[in-house]
Amino acid sequence: MPNALCPRLLDLSEKGYISVSVPNPQQQTPLLDALRDRTNHHHSPFYAPGHKRGQGISGPLVDLFGAAVFRSDLPELPELDNLFNPEGVIAEAQNLAASAFGAEHTRFLANGSTCGIMAAIVATCGPGDKIILPRNIHQSAISGLILSGAIPIFVNPEYNPDWDIANSITPEAAAAALKQHPDAKAVMVVYPTYHGVCGDLRAIAKITHQYNIPLLVDEAHGAHFNFHPDLPEPALSAGADLTVQSIHKTLSAMTQASMLHVKGDRIDIQKLNRALQLVQSTSPSYLLLASLDAARQQIALHGKELMMQTLDLAAKARSHISQIPGLSVLEPLNTPGFVALDRTRLTVKVSDLGITGFAADEILHSQLAVTAELPMPQHLTFIISLGNTASDIDNLVKGFQNLTHNLGGGHGDDAGTTGGGQDAHPTRKFTLCGTGILPVLENGARSLLGFPTPSLCPREAFFSPAETVGIDQAVDRLSAELICPYPPGIPVLMPGEIITSQALDYLQHILAAGGKITGCSDPRLQTLRVVRK
Repeated sequence: MPNALCPRLLDLSEKGYISVSVPNPQQQTPLLDALRDRTNHHHSPFYAPGHKRGQGISGPLVDLFGAAVFRSDLPELPELDNLFNPEGVIAEAQNLAASAFGAEHTRFLANGSTCGIMAAIVATCGPGDKIILPRNIHQSAISGLILSGAIPIFVNPEYNPDWDIANSITPEAAAAALKQHPDAKAVMVVYPTYHGVCGDLRAIAKITHQYNIPLLVDEAHGAHFNFHPDLPEPALSAGADLTVQSIHKTLSAMTQASMLHVKGDRIDIQKLNRALQLVQSTSPSYLLLASLDAARQQIALHGKELMMQTLDLAAKARSHISQIPGLSVLEPLNTPGFVALDRTRLTVKVSDLGITGFAADEILHSQLAVTAELPMPQHLTFIISLGNTASDIDNLVKGFQNLTHNLGGGHGDDAGTTGGGQDAHPTRKFTLCGTGILPVLENGARSLLGFPTPSLCPREAFFSPAETVGIDQAVDRLSAELICPYPPGIPVLMPGEIITSQALDYLQHILAAGGKITGCSDPRLQTLRVVRK
């Protein structure tokens, strides 16, 4: 590094007399290196975990993973630093990540972006404080409201009925909410959405900062934005004060490994650290933490090349699938709340075939060896990342060719062909299991176009006495449960919210179409837990 060179050499280098090669600090992996060193250090362990560096691990688990990984499953040894008081290799790794992602402070998260979202709310809002946020927020934000006691001021995102997806909230909607609630302590935005839709975050940041409050961003699906100019603008560059990224979702960290980034002085770092202590495990996995260090090094050194390859694969998939009769691919739209699209996120509408996204997902997954990220009533969404290959794209296109051909929507095996790759699944007949035909509900409950304002703050409702009632008696009662179709984990009902017939119709539609519901004490949705009168 420059400060490691003597002043005389630096002076000669600057004058052009000699050439000095300065190492790129992003080549370093301090946490990964320390874990490797401790893994190879033979000693007698009298500390947790109980398997003692793999010696006590179950045989079937060793057969699946191999023995080496368990030797690296270590606790907070002196050489490995401490996540909650980092002074050594974790501090170094977090500083390198901050530099790579354009932050001033970065915190590693071993409990996923879920804990980062909760900590962001707890660090900025206390009991009775208002926070402005979109109604299509992830369920972790509701958990943050329950923990903090904050009062949500919900702004409905713009809705795209043709695709049955929510866009972002608009700057105008954010401005109106702040004008009505100038005492709000923070604004939270989802950027990008699960479908890769990005709103005008720069304008929202400017409006938010006029009130001298922080803009918090759920950027779980946008960790890769910083590494190629053809991707949407990163949240920190657009003006976010705090952003939470799932490094495992679009980069190469292990599942559950995320980062929280801070820029500027609107976030109290010490309060944020205390909030993270509330929601993170005191025994974080060093396998996850080291994977963050390694993923950061990889994307910092090779990000532009890796993202270009990913964008090329996504463009190939988009081009060929859009040519298959009966299918549509989501493209950038000039609609409110939609100013950019992450082109590595591929959303394919199948409803014109008369089939639900859930049924299409079942066929693709179980019979055609292709698995989507997110099935929904009208479409499926696929994440294309640096780990995908050209063969994956060929299989994806071929899977949709088989799907449409056997439903009568295709024109043979040549439609949309990629012209390469092996035929992983030749044309075959397949069987629909369960309800696969897209129902049309008379009350238009395919999507929720609006949400009622909570009558109780989520925390108060969560801790209030509750009772179980039949579904027909639940309308107009206050929900005591946090109920979400999962994925994507966006609540349809939350504690303190008035239960509407529209919400119940939507949930029943999701179940009938083959989707999954989480958070309901009755998985059949015959009864609901409501706040006792």
